[in-house]
Formats: sequence, structure tokens, C-alpha cells
Amino acid sequence: MILCLETATPTCSVALNDGTHNLSLRECKGQNAHSEKITTFIKEVLDEKGIGYSQLDAVAVSKGPGSYTGLRIGVSTAKGVCYAAGLPLMAVDTLHAMAYGMRQRLGDDIQSTDLFIPMIDARRMEVYCAVFDAQLNRIQDTEAVVFDDDTYLSSLISHLLPSRVWLFGDGAPKLHELFKEHSQIRIVDDFEPSAAFMAPLADKALKADDFVDVAYFEPFYLKDFVAGKPHVKGL
Repeated sequence: MILCLETATPTCSVALNDGTHNLSLRECKGQNAHSEKITTFIKEVLDEKGIGYSQLDAVAVSKGPGSYTGLRIGVSTAKGVCYAAGLPLMAVDTLHAMAYGMRQRLGDDIQSTDLFIPMIDARRMEVYCAVFDAQLNRIQDTEAVVFDDDTYLSSLISHLLPSRVWLFGDGAPKLHELFKEHSQIRIVDDFEPSAAFMAPLADKALKADDFVDVAYFEPFYLKDFVAGKPHVKGL
């Protein structure tokens, strides 16, 4: 039994799975969703299946990249559960889990040459992304990419096309204009990360005893946190 937490984006998602199937899922999206809902969702997915913390084998948390605040909340919560219940902690790559979710969504429509590029919005024309093949092997490392010039665009087209390329995640919709003339690039507007997509990677990590240190593990932010200016009058 694995408890999975996904908080790398505005979506707060909690799932309970048995290594093969998701048994229970709770998720929502919105401002402050992570801080307000995550502990409630954990209790609900466990109660739904009559599972106590002592019956869990491990906790898996989405490690990033993504929202600084969201990742901090998810990792802190996961650590708290692990400390209290004496459970091991596993860290799942957020983009890799998204790629699993997209492949599951396509089902029989997948082509052997398809490429998956999960994208997380990093504001303006920047995204966090990685490239995976149809078997979900990583073929390009995670990076922060700015799409306001032709450099990355030209590289993407020359190296990946004519394969069918799927762009998805909350960073993808803003690229419609850039890729409107390329029919092989498919932009999915309504894809949301989910703890349900973490199951295959979490199960693999559990079987390999691929755990992280509960005390010292830190999320993969990719970029340093930059605090914004407060909007409270007088500050």
C-alpha cells in the first residue's frame, strides 16, 4: 500500500494504490488548495478503504520541478506522515509521472514514434519540461525553457519532428501560437497532474528500495526561489 502526494502544480492530489491499481483518489485545484486540503484528502483516501497508517508500506511524494510553495507543502506533509508512522519515503519525478498519465490517456492511440513533453508553467513564456519516448524513456533531461525566441523552437522541430509530439501540462496551452503551423505537434489543453499517475514509478521505487532520507530530502525546484513584492499596503 502506497500513499502518493502530488502538489507540484496548482492541483492538490492524493491517491492510495496497491502498486498496480489506484484504490482511492482525492484532488482539487485552486488557490491555497494544498495547505487547506492535503491532510483532509489523506484521511479520506485511507478511511475510504479502511486503511490505517500502520498498513502502509511507504509514502511517495512528487519531487518536482514545480511550484516552490506547493512542493514544500507536499514534501513537509509526506515527511510528517513518514516520521509519525515510521514509513520510508520515495520521491517521484513530477514530469515522468505526467508522461505516464498522458500515455494512459492516449491508450491505443499511441504510435511507437510518439514523443511526450510534459510542461509545467514557470510564468511568462517559460516552462519546466523534459522529453520522453513512447516507452517513457527519458531522452532529454529536465530543463527550464524560454519560448520567446526561435532557438529552442528550431531545435525542437529539427530534432524531434517528424515524430508526433505531445505537449501537455499547464505550461502547454500558451504555446498554441508558436506551433500553429506544425500539425505533428499536438497541444493538450486540459491535462492536469495527478497522484494517480505516480503509481507505476512509486511501485518501481518500492520494489527497488529506492528511498530518500526523510530528514534531509529536498524537492527538485530546478530554479532558486525568488520572493515577490508584498501587495499589502504599507509593506
